[in-house]
Amino acid sequence: MQIFNVQGMSCGHCVKAITQALQTKDAGAEVKIDLGAKTVEVESKLSSEAVIEAIQEEGYEVRPLETF
Repeated sequence: MQIFNVQGMSCGHCVKAITQALQTKDAGAEVKIDLGAKTVEVESKLSSEAVIEAIQEEGYEVRPLETF
């Protein structure tokens, strides 16, 4: 599992946009988003770099927190 801090998320549209962006690149990706904590947890075959790139393409600032 990978955990990222994502700035700029504020609503359900943000959740949907990020989830779809990641699942487009990995259909099996599991994505959990906590708007209050500004975190995105991703269980995916994608590398951290690919996850960051997908989230940045949606217009959000992102940085990795942890990888398990």
